[in-house]
Amino acid sequence: MTLNSLGLDTEKTKNLAKDLNSLLANFQIYYQNLRGIHWNIKGKRFFDLHVKFEELYTDANAKVDEIAERILTLGETPLHTFEDYSAKAEVPVGKNISEDEKAVQLIVDSLAKLLQIERQILDKSGDADDEGTNSMMSDFITEQEKTVWMMKAWLGETV
Repeated sequence: MTLNSLGLDTEKTKNLAKDLNSLLANFQIYYQNLRGIHWNIKGKRFFDLHVKFEELYTDANAKVDEIAERILTLGETPLHTFEDYSAKAEVPVGKNISEDEKAVQLIVDSLAKLLQIERQILDKSGDADDEGTNSMMSDFITEQEKTVWMMKAWLGETV
């Protein structure tokens, strides 16, 4: 086993960075979805949702930066083209969504996919003794689970 300057197994680190790049691609699509529904939302709930969607895309933008910086910290290069993001992303793409319930459902569906990816990374980062990535994934998961609960409550559903 070869260790890098962070004291982490280089092979496991490369694999984690690859998974983080997948998460980065998915977050970029999620971010763009949030921008789109923020711009296009219509109806009686416009004012509340417009503000909420801005809050969510601001948070997603910060997370995109955190993910990219973690990839760099692990010694790899973050993806940075829309071509790469589109090729790797698994979250649903929302196009021309202006109805409130469809917009909120898009958020729930996107976060469900992000949570799956993050849990896989959490498992691998634990195995690699990568506390930095592990901590980041734990924080993301905790926040996103709460957001899913709130969005599902708004839809009148349970988790």
